[in-house]
Amino acid sequence: MRAPKSTPAAGRLFVITAPSGAGKTTLVRALMQQVPSLRFSISYTTRAPRPTEVDGRDYHFTTPEVFRSMVMRGEFLEHAQVFDNFYGSSLIKVREALNLGEKLLLEIDWQGARQVRERLPEALSIFILPPSRSALEERLRRRSSDPEAVIQRRLKDASQDLSHWEEFDYVVINDRLEAATGELKAIVAGQGEALVAGRPEIARFAATLIA
Repeated sequence: MRAPKSTPAAGRLFVITAPSGAGKTTLVRALMQQVPSLRFSISYTTRAPRPTEVDGRDYHFTTPEVFRSMVMRGEFLEHAQVFDNFYGSSLIKVREALNLGEKLLLEIDWQGARQVRERLPEALSIFILPPSRSALEERLRRRSSDPEAVIQRRLKDASQDLSHWEEFDYVVINDRLEAATGELKAIVAGQGEALVAGRPEIARFAATLIA
């Protein structure tokens, strides 16, 4: 488990990760509204856009062929396959933002977060946990029109995702949106000492989610 790093005045990359259904996207949107200095890092993906998503705002939507070409040219800070699709973050765009002193938020899965730590070890990483296993399943069912088989696969994969929480600097439990958003704001402000991943109660709580 890594010790949290101090936050200098220069640019900083914040990596936020959570299992599907933990409410990460809602949290990120609330955080962005309350912290205007944060800029969202828009990832590339090969999955089809959802009805409310806009190319260039939510993701850069592209084809598997174009994505593979970008991988071969070394254009990604991180990239990963999640379910049947690929996701990746532009290395050039992230570096440009950090060089300008910006606070950049990157919303990715644990595989991508691991790659970011290897290439940009100064980045701060945050893992979002759901308040319970039942809440995780309820959120997955409420938000999705996917077939039952797909939902069951996502629930199964959630246990694997949850097992990687120890790799992160901070852990936030998304029980109440307002409280969880406040905790994220504290971390971004360099005041997240009480939210470090190594606190004992988190290990006990995570065990109940993974079991």
